[in-house]
Amino acid sequence: MSADYQVHGDVAVITLNNPPVNGMGLETRRAVVAGIAQAQADAAVKAVVITGHGKAFSGGADVREFGSPKAFQEPNLLSVIACVENCSKPVVAAMHTVVMGGGLELALGCHYRICAPGTSISMPEVKLGLIPGAGGTQRLPRALGVEPALNMIVSGEAIKSDMLSMLPGQKLFDQMAMSPQSLMDEALAYAREVADVRPLPKVRDLPCKHPLGDAYFQFARNMVKGMAKNYPAPPKAVDAVEMATKKKFDEGMMYEREQFINLMWTPESRALRHLFGAQRAASKIADVPSDTPVRDIKLVAIIGAGTMGGGIAMNFLNAGIAVKMIETKQEALDRGVATIKKNYEDRVKKGKLKEDKAAQRMALLSTTLSYDDIKNADLVIEAVFEDMGVKEAVFKQLDAVMKPGAILASNTSTLDLNKIANFTKRPQDVVGLHFFSPANVMKLLEVVRGKDTAKDVLATAMDVAKKIKKIAVLSGVCDGFIGNRMIDQYGRQAGFLLDEGCTPAQVDRALEKFGWAMGPFRMGDLAGNDIGWAIRKRQYAENPTRRYSKTADLLCEQGRFGQKTGAGWYDYKPGKRDAIPNKDVEAMIAKHRESLGIKPRKISDEEIVQRLNFALVNEAAHILAEGIASKASDIDMVYISGYGFPIFRGGPMNYADELGLFNVVQAMQRFATNPHDDAEFWKPAPLLAELAAEGKTFN
Repeated sequence: MSADYQVHGDVAVITLNNPPVNGMGLETRRAVVAGIAQAQADAAVKAVVITGHGKAFSGGADVREFGSPKAFQEPNLLSVIACVENCSKPVVAAMHTVVMGGGLELALGCHYRICAPGTSISMPEVKLGLIPGAGGTQRLPRALGVEPALNMIVSGEAIKSDMLSMLPGQKLFDQMAMSPQSLMDEALAYAREVADVRPLPKVRDLPCKHPLGDAYFQFARNMVKGMAKNYPAPPKAVDAVEMATKKKFDEGMMYEREQFINLMWTPESRALRHLFGAQRAASKIADVPSDTPVRDIKLVAIIGAGTMGGGIAMNFLNAGIAVKMIETKQEALDRGVATIKKNYEDRVKKGKLKEDKAAQRMALLSTTLSYDDIKNADLVIEAVFEDMGVKEAVFKQLDAVMKPGAILASNTSTLDLNKIANFTKRPQDVVGLHFFSPANVMKLLEVVRGKDTAKDVLATAMDVAKKIKKIAVLSGVCDGFIGNRMIDQYGRQAGFLLDEGCTPAQVDRALEKFGWAMGPFRMGDLAGNDIGWAIRKRQYAENPTRRYSKTADLLCEQGRFGQKTGAGWYDYKPGKRDAIPNKDVEAMIAKHRESLGIKPRKISDEEIVQRLNFALVNEAAHILAEGIASKASDIDMVYISGYGFPIFRGGPMNYADELGLFNVVQAMQRFATNPHDDAEFWKPAPLLAELAAEGKTFN
């Protein structure tokens, strides 16, 4: 069922029933219209209540219809709202739990609204590169006031009904229910109370003005422009709300609809809608059913109390899960605990965390120097030095002491998880949980599936990721998994560009102008150039013929490891993260270039951007073909949530799709003719070549 219809005496109740959030899909829209018609035709019915089943009134549009003809098929949401608004009997919206987007627009089309306390109210369309398209920009300013309505629309953030109900002059809620439990009883009573009131009130008939008019909207535009320079929707939202204050309602509605349709076809909106679906798809594993039982995780042990171990620990403490950290020396434990405590104290000082909450989290943390003390942990995560010998010693020890059924996880970023699993007699319980630094901040978690990893272990890993508010993406086993395997090719291209005539600052500027959070050299300085150096040394030993620019090695030989040493590709002043170009580094690059006999050339920003981004795309195509990633959208999620790829471009695979894979292949063929590049690498991956030839896309 998509909506239920019941009559309670003289009141008809239409209950949206389209799990999980009662999205306004086609069948639901049809059911609402049919319910209104049935109520109209029944002389015994004096009023109608619309509510939502379960844990939402309505979450708005049904995301399953994105990109399908159903999204526009009649009755569309505008038609449904018109049907409700023009009903000859009063319609009361009984709002509760979650009222978002189209769900809020439906409520605004009702004659009256009663709301449960604690309800989350939002117009999140800007997060999909859109503005409200069914009257939200026209009705919400009339019901709530111009400024609070515009703030809600341009931010997309949810606000609790309790706060909104206190706004002076608000007409969004006609009545606040005493409790969520009493909402329906109160809604039925309220419907009977207003059953005979005429004329029926309509939000569209309310006045809509701002006392400062043009000055306020110009101020709003300036603010939005500074905050959302790569996103066209927020400025259009300002324009649409201004129309609500200056035009008749129907004219404002026409303007809103025109802007909504136009925005839907922008690459930014396509990218954001793609990511919306990609995030939900990432948690689904094709051969692991959604009802797979998960293991109970009440105690987590973490091996290593360094920066990574401490950051991982905070994720679990924040989720209310007990953590026991283990180290080889007491001083290391003390440092780790002190760092965690300071992180919480800093959040308290900034007003982001209450003192009692910080204390509760710290109380969940305990430490030990003995493996015997962690034997009852349900999940143990190794966060030690990235060396196979070190990992071997840890996992053999864990295998000896951990209880049966405990999950043994490695935080390795590049090493072979199957080898690590084989250090134990229980490879089915071993999984990779690759956190990204800083682990308590970064959203991405690569869940690495070994050849023997049990399905319930994978299901548990995905469930745990959700509890600690991470975006989990499944990866198979290979050197670097998804993210680091791709970034290796990206970094190689950055090095070749230095050999050919670029400076680190020029490369970084080009990538940051494109939208990356930071360019490759600033990223290297932040992560630590010594980490990449250690990986390259291992790769040189395994594959001596693979080409790299030697500039990064020369930099590390000088001890310039990045921000932690105050010197990397750039210089850094104590306590600051500003990257200051260094003349000696540029001279070192020039000298190395000269030793290779390369005459520097002027390289365009376009070439810089394409070489680095297409290097990601080509390697990703190999990763997809090998089954390391199960779908292209997973790769997009890795780069959006873990590497700072511009969100408004939807990830590297979506970016390539937008450009056209034929054009990507053509550019790669040009790059292959460069004598200072790696011609073999620029041979398009078979999957990429095949899709380009057939005019298809990754996603």
